[in-house]
Amino acid sequence: MVTDSRTSDPFPGDGRAGIDAALVRRLIAAQFPQWSALPVTPVQLDGWDNRTYRLGDELTVRLPTAEQYALAIPKETTWLPVLAPALPVPIPPIVAQGAPGEGYPYDWSVRGWLDGDVARPGRIDHLPDFAVAVGEFLLALQAVDATGGPAAGRHSFHRGAPPAFYDDETRAALAALTGRVDTERAAGVWQEALDASRQGQPVWFHGDFAVNNLLTKDGRLAAVIDFGTCGVGDPACDLVIAWTLFSGASREAFRDTVAQDDAMWARARGWALWKALICLAKVVDAEDADDAAEAEGHRRVIEEVLADRARQR
Repeated sequence: MVTDSRTSDPFPGDGRAGIDAALVRRLIAAQFPQWSALPVTPVQLDGWDNRTYRLGDELTVRLPTAEQYALAIPKETTWLPVLAPALPVPIPPIVAQGAPGEGYPYDWSVRGWLDGDVARPGRIDHLPDFAVAVGEFLLALQAVDATGGPAAGRHSFHRGAPPAFYDDETRAALAALTGRVDTERAAGVWQEALDASRQGQPVWFHGDFAVNNLLTKDGRLAAVIDFGTCGVGDPACDLVIAWTLFSGASREAFRDTVAQDDAMWARARGWALWKALICLAKVVDAEDADDAAEAEGHRRVIEEVLADRARQR
C-alpha cells in the first residue's frame, strides 16, 4: 500500500527500523515454537504499513509498522476466513495471530504463502480478460453477507466512507498544483464526487485494490492480498483500478463487468483524483529519477480520470 496522509504512532522512528528478521525469529520462538526451526527471510516486495517475512516455504509473518495499521490484524483474523470461501481466487489464509512481545508493541499474524507475481501489464496475457476477472472478484466480494462486518472508519482509513473526509487535503493539493495540472477540471470532478451520494445497503470493499495487491500466475489473476483496509461501506474506492491499471478496451470490460451506476463512478473518480493529487504534490518538483517517474505516473492517472469524465458527458 502506498503512503497517504494517515497519522500513526510509529515503532520506533519511521515504524520500520525496529522490525527485522531477528525480531521475527524471537517472536516465533516465544509464541509459536513449533515453527522456530523454519528460516525467516524478508519478502522481495515489501509494504509500508506492514513488514512481511517468509517463514519457511509455506508461511509468512506480517508485522504492522504502527498502531493504526495494527487495527487490521484482528479484523483480518476474524473476517478473511469468512470472505475466502465466497471469492473466486485465494486471499491470505490466516494461520495464527501473535501478541505483542520481545519489545514489539502490536498484534501480528502468521499467514499462508500465496504464490504469484504482482500484476504488472507485461505479466498479464490479455488485459480485457483480466479486467473481467478483477471485476468478477469485486462483485463476489460485494455479494458476501455484510452483517456484523466492520463499518468504514478509522481502521479503513475512511475507505468505504464518503470521499468528503479527504476534502481539505484534496483542495490543498489542488492549490499546490495550480499551473501543473488542469486544476479547474480536476476540482470540478472532485466536486462531482462529493455531490454523488450513495443509495443502498453497505457492502464489503477491499479498500486498497491496487496493482501491488493483485497476484498473477500464468498470465491470469491468481490471488488478492492485503485486506488491511477492508470493511463494509461504499465500494467506490475499489474502482480506482479502472484508471491505475486499465485503459481503452480493458477499462470498458471492467466497467461493463462491475455494472455500477453513474454516482458510483463519480465517487470512484474522486478517490482516484485524491490519491493521485496528494501524491503528485509531494514529488512534483523532485529531481530524483525515481520520484520523477512516480510523478509522471500520478500525472497520467489524473489525465486519464479527466479524459474519462469528458467522454462520459
